[in-house]
Amino acid sequence: MDVEAMGREAQKYVWEGAIPLQIHLHESEVTTLPHPSPALVLAPRMGYLPLLLPLLKPHFSSTLPPGVDTIWFEYKGLPLKWHIPTGVLFDLLCAEQERPWNLTVHFRGYPGNILTPCEGEDSVKWSFINSLKEAAYIVNGNCKNVMNMSQSDQVELWHSVLNGNMETYQRVSSKLKLEKVGDQYVGKPNSNLLKSRTNTGETDTGGPVKTGRIPVRLYVWSVSKDFDDLEDAPQIDSWDQISYMNRPVEIHREEDKCFTLRDAVKALLPELFVEKTLIDEEIPRIELEEESRAPSDDESNTRNEEDVEEKQGENVECCCPSDDAETKLKLVRIQGIEPKLEIPFSWVVNNLMNPEHFLHICVFVKVPQAKPLPHDR
Repeated sequence: MDVEAMGREAQKYVWEGAIPLQIHLHESEVTTLPHPSPALVLAPRMGYLPLLLPLLKPHFSSTLPPGVDTIWFEYKGLPLKWHIPTGVLFDLLCAEQERPWNLTVHFRGYPGNILTPCEGEDSVKWSFINSLKEAAYIVNGNCKNVMNMSQSDQVELWHSVLNGNMETYQRVSSKLKLEKVGDQYVGKPNSNLLKSRTNTGETDTGGPVKTGRIPVRLYVWSVSKDFDDLEDAPQIDSWDQISYMNRPVEIHREEDKCFTLRDAVKALLPELFVEKTLIDEEIPRIELEEESRAPSDDESNTRNEEDVEEKQGENVECCCPSDDAETKLKLVRIQGIEPKLEIPFSWVVNNLMNPEHFLHICVFVKVPQAKPLPHDR
Protein backbone atom coordinates (compact mmCIF):
# COMPACT_ATOMS: atom_id res chain seq x y z
CA MET A 1 0.00 0.00 0.00
CA ASP A 2 1.44 3.39 -1.01
CA VAL A 3 1.65 6.41 1.28
CA GLU A 4 -1.40 8.11 -0.23
CA ALA A 5 -3.54 4.99 0.23
CA MET A 6 -2.30 4.66 3.80
CA GLY A 7 -3.33 8.26 4.37
CA ARG A 8 -6.85 7.62 3.10
CA GLU A 9 -7.13 4.58 5.32
CA ALA A 10 -5.96 6.58 8.33
CA GLN A 11 -8.47 9.36 7.66
CA LYS A 12 -11.25 6.79 7.33
CA TYR A 13 -10.12 5.24 10.61
CA VAL A 14 -10.28 8.63 12.32
CA TRP A 15 -13.70 9.59 10.97
CA GLU A 16 -15.29 6.19 11.58
CA GLY A 17 -13.59 5.59 14.91
CA ALA A 18 -15.87 5.03 17.89
CA ILE A 19 -15.43 4.07 21.52
CA PRO A 20 -17.79 1.58 23.19
CA LEU A 21 -19.16 3.15 26.36
CA GLN A 22 -21.00 1.58 29.26
CA ILE A 23 -22.68 4.47 31.03
CA HIS A 24 -24.14 4.20 34.52
CA LEU A 25 -26.44 6.75 36.12
CA HIS A 26 -24.96 8.04 39.39
CA GLU A 27 -26.64 6.39 42.36
CA SER A 28 -27.55 9.76 43.91
CA GLU A 29 -29.89 10.40 40.97
CA VAL A 30 -31.62 7.03 41.00
CA THR A 31 -35.15 7.34 42.43
CA THR A 32 -36.60 3.96 41.47
CA LEU A 33 -36.03 0.28 42.13
CA PRO A 34 -34.54 -1.67 40.61
CA HIS A 35 -31.67 0.53 39.45
CA PRO A 36 -31.68 1.24 35.73
CA SER A 37 -29.40 -0.84 33.56
CA PRO A 38 -26.35 0.92 32.11
CA ALA A 39 -26.63 2.42 28.65
CA LEU A 40 -24.41 0.93 25.96
CA VAL A 41 -23.33 3.51 23.40
CA LEU A 42 -20.82 3.78 20.56
CA ALA A 43 -19.41 7.29 20.97
CA PRO A 44 -17.64 8.85 17.95
CA ARG A 45 -13.98 9.57 18.67
CA MET A 46 -14.29 13.06 17.23
CA GLY A 47 -17.54 13.76 19.05
CA TYR A 48 -18.16 15.33 22.45
CA LEU A 49 -19.80 13.70 25.45
CA PRO A 50 -22.70 16.20 25.91
CA LEU A 51 -23.86 15.32 22.37
CA LEU A 52 -24.89 11.90 23.73
CA LEU A 53 -27.82 13.49 25.60
CA PRO A 54 -30.48 12.46 23.03
CA LEU A 55 -29.43 8.82 23.49
CA LEU A 56 -29.06 8.85 27.26
CA LYS A 57 -32.00 10.98 28.42
CA PRO A 58 -34.70 8.53 27.23
CA HIS A 59 -32.81 5.64 28.83
CA PHE A 60 -32.63 7.23 32.29
CA SER A 61 -35.52 9.74 32.32
CA SER A 62 -37.96 7.52 34.27
CA THR A 63 -35.68 7.38 37.31
CA LEU A 64 -34.36 10.96 37.49
CA PRO A 65 -35.35 13.24 40.40
CA PRO A 66 -37.17 16.52 39.67
CA GLY A 67 -35.00 19.35 38.37
CA VAL A 68 -33.35 20.85 35.31
CA ASP A 69 -31.19 18.56 33.23
CA THR A 70 -27.52 19.54 32.89
CA ILE A 71 -25.60 16.54 31.66
CA TRP A 72 -22.02 15.84 32.75
CA PHE A 73 -19.82 12.79 33.04
CA GLU A 74 -17.17 11.40 35.35
CA TYR A 75 -14.61 8.63 35.16
CA LYS A 76 -13.57 7.07 38.46
CA GLY A 77 -14.58 10.24 40.28
CA LEU A 78 -12.93 12.64 37.82
CA PRO A 79 -15.37 15.07 36.11
CA LEU A 80 -14.71 14.99 32.36
CA LYS A 81 -14.11 18.22 30.45
CA TRP A 82 -16.80 18.38 27.81
CA HIS A 83 -14.88 20.55 25.30
CA ILE A 84 -12.17 17.88 24.85
CA PRO A 85 -13.10 15.35 22.12
CA THR A 86 -14.25 11.99 23.46
CA GLY A 87 -11.39 10.12 21.78
CA VAL A 88 -8.81 12.40 23.36
CA LEU A 89 -10.31 11.90 26.82
CA PHE A 90 -10.17 8.15 26.32
CA ASP A 91 -6.57 8.21 25.06
CA LEU A 92 -5.48 10.39 27.96
CA LEU A 93 -7.33 8.88 30.90
CA CYS A 94 -7.06 5.19 29.98
CA ALA A 95 -3.38 4.32 29.76
CA GLU A 96 -4.44 0.69 29.40
CA GLN A 97 -7.49 1.21 27.23
CA GLU A 98 -10.57 -0.49 28.69
CA ARG A 99 -13.45 -1.61 26.52
CA PRO A 100 -16.17 -0.83 27.14
CA TRP A 101 -15.17 2.40 28.81
CA ASN A 102 -17.16 2.66 32.04
CA LEU A 103 -18.42 6.19 32.68
CA THR A 104 -20.89 7.67 35.13
CA VAL A 105 -23.44 10.21 33.90
CA HIS A 106 -25.08 12.96 35.95
CA PHE A 107 -28.07 15.14 35.15
CA ARG A 108 -27.94 17.15 38.38
CA GLY A 109 -25.29 18.84 40.54
CA TYR A 110 -23.13 20.30 37.78
CA PRO A 111 -19.58 20.90 39.19
CA GLY A 112 -19.16 24.49 38.05
CA ASN A 113 -15.99 24.83 40.14
CA ILE A 114 -14.25 22.26 37.90
CA LEU A 115 -16.02 22.38 34.53
CA THR A 116 -16.90 25.37 32.39
CA PRO A 117 -20.65 25.87 31.87
CA CYS A 118 -22.27 23.80 29.14
CA GLU A 119 -25.74 24.48 27.75
CA GLY A 120 -26.01 21.50 25.50
CA GLU A 121 -25.24 21.29 21.79
CA ASP A 122 -25.01 25.07 21.31
CA SER A 123 -22.13 25.33 23.78
CA VAL A 124 -20.30 22.46 22.08
CA LYS A 125 -20.87 23.94 18.63
CA TRP A 126 -19.50 27.36 19.57
CA SER A 127 -16.53 25.80 21.33
CA PHE A 128 -15.81 23.93 18.09
CA ILE A 129 -16.15 27.07 15.94
CA ASN A 130 -13.92 29.06 18.29
CA SER A 131 -11.27 26.33 18.07
CA LEU A 132 -11.54 26.46 14.27
CA LYS A 133 -10.98 30.24 14.39
CA GLU A 134 -7.96 29.72 16.62
CA ALA A 135 -6.52 27.13 14.24
CA ALA A 136 -7.09 29.41 11.24
CA TYR A 137 -5.26 32.22 12.99
CA ILE A 138 -2.29 29.95 13.71
CA VAL A 139 -2.12 28.72 10.11
CA ASN A 140 -2.93 31.92 8.18
CA GLY A 141 -2.31 34.73 10.64
CA ASN A 142 -6.02 35.60 10.63
CA CYS A 143 -9.39 33.89 10.92
CA LYS A 144 -11.28 35.85 8.25
CA ASN A 145 -12.26 32.76 6.27
CA VAL A 146 -13.93 31.23 9.31
CA MET A 147 -15.54 34.52 10.34
CA ASN A 148 -16.90 34.99 6.81
CA MET A 149 -18.42 31.52 6.48
CA SER A 150 -22.01 31.63 5.30
CA GLN A 151 -24.63 30.43 7.75
CA SER A 152 -25.47 27.47 5.51
CA ASP A 153 -21.79 26.42 5.28
CA GLN A 154 -21.40 26.72 9.03
CA VAL A 155 -24.47 24.54 9.63
CA GLU A 156 -23.35 21.99 7.02
CA LEU A 157 -19.85 21.85 8.49
CA TRP A 158 -21.17 21.28 12.00
CA HIS A 159 -23.63 18.61 10.85
CA SER A 160 -20.84 16.81 8.99
CA VAL A 161 -18.96 16.58 12.30
CA LEU A 162 -22.08 15.42 14.17
CA ASN A 163 -22.80 12.74 11.57
CA GLY A 164 -19.20 11.70 10.86
CA ASN A 165 -19.53 12.63 7.18
CA MET A 166 -15.94 13.03 5.98
CA GLU A 167 -16.80 13.85 2.35
CA THR A 168 -19.13 16.71 3.28
CA TYR A 169 -16.66 18.02 5.83
CA GLN A 170 -13.78 18.05 3.32
CA ARG A 171 -15.90 19.83 0.71
CA VAL A 172 -17.06 22.59 3.06
CA SER A 173 -13.79 22.97 5.00
CA SER A 174 -11.80 23.37 1.77
CA LYS A 175 -13.31 26.88 1.52
CA LEU A 176 -11.45 27.84 4.70
CA LYS A 177 -8.04 27.58 2.95
CA LEU A 178 -6.51 25.59 5.78
CA GLU A 179 -4.23 23.69 3.46
CA LYS A 180 -2.59 20.39 4.23
CA VAL A 181 1.09 20.27 5.06
CA GLY A 182 2.92 19.70 1.79
CA ASP A 183 6.14 17.89 1.11
CA GLN A 184 8.01 21.17 1.38
CA TYR A 185 7.49 21.00 5.14
CA VAL A 186 9.80 18.09 5.69
CA GLY A 187 12.74 19.77 7.30
CA LYS A 188 13.89 20.51 10.78
CA PRO A 189 13.90 24.09 12.09
CA ASN A 190 17.26 25.77 11.61
CA SER A 191 17.51 28.59 14.12
CA ASN A 192 20.70 30.03 12.64
CA LEU A 193 19.13 30.16 9.20
CA LEU A 194 16.02 31.84 10.55
CA LYS A 195 18.01 34.52 12.34
CA SER A 196 20.22 35.30 9.39
CA ARG A 197 17.51 35.20 6.72
CA THR A 198 14.57 36.81 8.47
CA ASN A 199 14.96 40.16 6.74
CA THR A 200 16.03 38.91 3.34
CA GLY A 201 13.51 36.12 2.85
CA GLU A 202 16.25 34.01 1.30
CA THR A 203 17.52 30.49 1.85
CA ASP A 204 20.74 28.83 0.90
CA THR A 205 19.13 27.87 -2.39
CA GLY A 206 18.05 31.42 -3.12
CA GLY A 207 14.31 30.75 -2.68
CA PRO A 208 11.89 32.16 -0.11
CA VAL A 209 11.73 30.64 3.36
CA LYS A 210 8.71 28.35 3.48
CA THR A 211 7.15 27.79 6.88
CA GLY A 212 4.25 25.76 8.23
CA ARG A 213 2.51 26.45 11.52
CA ILE A 214 0.60 23.47 12.85
CA PRO A 215 -2.08 23.94 15.53
CA VAL A 216 -1.39 21.44 18.30
CA ARG A 217 -3.12 20.71 21.57
CA LEU A 218 -0.80 18.80 23.83
CA TYR A 219 -1.85 16.91 26.95
CA VAL A 220 1.00 15.86 29.22
CA TRP A 221 0.38 13.39 32.02
CA SER A 222 3.27 13.43 34.49
CA VAL A 223 3.82 10.54 36.90
CA SER A 224 6.56 9.83 39.42
CA LYS A 225 5.99 6.08 39.60
CA ASP A 226 7.74 4.21 36.83
CA PHE A 227 5.94 1.40 35.05
CA ASP A 228 6.72 -1.04 32.26
CA ASP A 229 3.17 -2.11 31.45
CA LEU A 230 0.36 0.37 30.86
CA GLU A 231 -1.94 -1.68 33.06
CA ASP A 232 0.34 -0.73 35.98
CA ALA A 233 0.09 3.01 35.29
CA PRO A 234 -1.34 5.04 38.19
CA GLN A 235 -4.82 6.47 37.91
CA ILE A 236 -5.44 10.11 37.06
CA ASP A 237 -7.69 11.48 39.78
CA SER A 238 -7.23 15.23 39.30
CA TRP A 239 -6.85 17.55 36.33
CA ASP A 240 -3.91 19.06 38.21
CA GLN A 241 -1.95 16.00 37.07
CA ILE A 242 -2.46 17.01 33.44
CA SER A 243 -0.61 19.83 31.74
CA TYR A 244 -2.56 21.27 28.83
CA MET A 245 -0.61 23.21 26.23
CA ASN A 246 -2.02 24.96 23.21
CA ARG A 247 1.05 25.53 21.06
CA PRO A 248 1.80 25.66 17.35
CA VAL A 249 4.61 23.63 15.86
CA GLU A 250 6.55 25.59 13.27
CA ILE A 251 8.41 23.67 10.61
CA HIS A 252 10.90 24.96 8.07
CA ARG A 253 12.39 23.36 5.03
CA GLU A 254 15.82 21.86 5.23
CA GLU A 255 17.07 19.64 2.44
CA ASP A 256 17.58 15.92 2.97
CA LYS A 257 16.05 15.92 6.44
CA CYS A 258 12.59 14.73 7.37
CA PHE A 259 10.78 16.59 10.13
CA THR A 260 9.46 13.76 12.28
CA LEU A 261 7.01 13.35 15.11
CA ARG A 262 10.02 13.21 17.41
CA ASP A 263 11.10 16.66 16.16
CA ALA A 264 7.60 17.99 16.81
CA VAL A 265 7.43 16.62 20.37
CA LYS A 266 10.93 17.92 21.00
CA ALA A 267 9.88 21.39 19.80
CA LEU A 268 6.84 21.28 22.09
CA LEU A 269 8.63 19.81 25.12
CA PRO A 270 12.36 20.47 24.81
CA GLU A 271 12.83 19.72 28.51
CA LEU A 272 12.05 16.06 27.81
CA PHE A 273 14.86 15.79 25.29
CA VAL A 274 17.78 17.12 27.32
CA GLU A 275 21.02 16.91 25.39
CA LYS A 276 24.50 16.87 26.87
CA THR A 277 26.72 19.47 25.24
CA LEU A 278 30.41 18.68 25.36
CA ILE A 279 32.60 21.73 24.93
CA ASP A 280 36.35 21.70 24.35
CA GLU A 281 37.21 21.63 28.06
CA GLU A 282 35.32 18.34 28.45
CA ILE A 283 36.94 16.57 25.49
CA PRO A 284 39.65 14.13 26.57
CA ARG A 285 43.13 15.52 25.98
CA ILE A 286 44.91 12.24 25.40
CA GLU A 287 44.55 12.36 21.64
CA LEU A 288 45.66 15.99 21.52
CA GLU A 289 48.66 15.32 23.73
CA GLU A 290 49.70 12.39 21.53
CA GLU A 291 49.56 14.65 18.50
CA SER A 292 51.87 17.11 20.23
CA ARG A 293 54.49 14.35 20.65
CA ALA A 294 54.82 13.77 16.88
CA PRO A 295 58.24 13.49 15.09
CA SER A 296 61.22 15.06 16.65
CA ASP A 297 62.18 17.50 13.89
CA ASP A 298 61.49 21.09 14.78
CA GLU A 299 59.24 21.77 11.81
CA SER A 300 56.96 18.79 12.61
CA ASN A 301 56.80 19.68 16.27
CA THR A 302 55.95 23.27 15.47
CA ARG A 303 53.21 22.22 13.08
CA ASN A 304 51.70 19.76 15.59
CA GLU A 305 51.81 22.31 18.40
CA GLU A 306 49.95 24.77 16.18
CA ASP A 307 47.33 22.12 15.38
CA VAL A 308 46.85 21.37 19.06
CA GLU A 309 46.46 25.05 19.91
CA GLU A 310 43.98 25.47 17.08
CA LYS A 311 41.87 22.52 18.26
CA GLN A 312 42.01 23.70 21.85
CA GLY A 313 40.99 27.18 20.78
CA GLU A 314 37.92 25.97 18.93
CA ASN A 315 34.59 25.96 20.73
CA VAL A 316 33.95 22.34 19.89
CA GLU A 317 30.42 21.22 20.71
CA CYS A 318 29.02 17.73 20.54
CA CYS A 319 25.38 17.12 21.40
CA CYS A 320 24.21 13.67 22.34
CA PRO A 321 20.96 12.44 23.92
CA SER A 322 20.94 12.47 27.68
CA ASP A 323 20.56 9.22 29.60
CA ASP A 324 19.04 11.15 32.49
CA ALA A 325 16.66 8.69 34.16
CA GLU A 326 14.79 11.48 35.95
CA THR A 327 12.88 12.39 32.81
CA LYS A 328 11.49 9.77 30.49
CA LEU A 329 8.98 9.81 27.66
CA LYS A 330 6.73 6.80 28.25
CA LEU A 331 4.12 7.08 25.51
CA VAL A 332 2.81 9.26 22.68
CA ARG A 333 -0.77 8.61 21.56
CA ILE A 334 -2.74 10.26 18.74
CA GLN A 335 -6.24 9.17 17.70
CA GLY A 336 -5.81 5.95 19.63
CA ILE A 337 -2.61 5.18 17.73
CA GLU A 338 0.82 4.97 19.31
CA PRO A 339 2.95 5.97 16.30
CA LYS A 340 6.68 5.57 16.08
CA LEU A 341 8.46 8.86 16.71
CA GLU A 342 10.32 8.50 13.40
CA ILE A 343 7.11 8.88 11.37
CA PRO A 344 7.03 12.04 9.16
CA PHE A 345 5.14 14.74 11.03
CA SER A 346 3.47 15.94 7.82
CA TRP A 347 1.76 12.54 7.48
CA VAL A 348 0.54 12.68 11.07
CA VAL A 349 -0.86 16.20 10.58
CA ASN A 350 -2.58 15.47 7.28
CA ASN A 351 -4.23 12.25 8.39
CA LEU A 352 -4.79 12.33 12.15
CA MET A 353 -5.98 15.90 12.69
CA ASN A 354 -9.38 16.60 14.28
CA PRO A 355 -12.09 18.48 12.34
CA GLU A 356 -11.46 21.75 14.23
CA HIS A 357 -8.01 21.55 12.58
CA PHE A 358 -6.06 20.87 15.76
CA LEU A 359 -3.77 17.90 16.20
CA HIS A 360 -4.38 16.46 19.68
CA ILE A 361 -1.34 14.70 21.15
CA CYS A 362 -1.37 12.82 24.46
CA VAL A 363 2.02 12.31 26.10
CA PHE A 364 2.82 10.25 29.20
CA VAL A 365 5.95 11.35 31.04
CA LYS A 366 7.95 9.89 33.93
CA VAL A 367 9.34 12.68 36.13
CA PRO A 368 11.15 12.64 39.51
CA GLN A 369 8.30 14.29 41.40
CA ALA A 370 4.76 14.12 40.10
CA LYS A 371 4.73 17.81 39.21
CA PRO A 372 2.99 18.58 35.91
CA LEU A 373 4.62 20.86 33.39
CA PRO A 374 3.31 24.45 33.24
CA HIS A 375 -0.11 24.99 31.73
CA ASP A 376 -0.71 27.38 28.88
CA ARG A 377 -4.02 28.20 30.39
